Amino acid sequence: MLQNYLPVLLFLVIGALVGLAPMIMGWGVGKFLGTIRPDAEKRSPYECGFEAFDDARMQFDVRYYLIAILFILFDLEVAFLVPWALVLKEIGFFGFISMMIFLAILVAGFVYEWKKGALEWE
Repeated sequence: MLQNYLPVLLFLVIGALVGLAPMIMGWGVGKFLGTIRPDAEKRSPYECGFEAFDDARMQFDVRYYLIAILFILFDLEVAFLVPWALVLKEIGFFGFISMMIFLAILVAGFVYEWKKGALEWE
């Protein structure tokens, strides 16, 4: 019975080692081989080659996030369409109707966003 769980245990142990080994190696190398000489220049904030000019937690316009979410939505649509198109003959009419319902829901969402002006950028 426990022999069935050996591959899972082995997978977890190897995964933990792969995750922890770089951190331990980085700490060890930095601690024993590296030189630590902090100064004001090294500890200063760095932003694209010049001094930081604003707070890092400044607010972005909500339209930026809306466009990003819409991009993800329609990107996922394409990710579902490609495999569906490849197996359309095997899944038959039921698969075709299911995808048409899926596309209708996405188109309805797209039209709603378009009517609300979410795609307008000022």
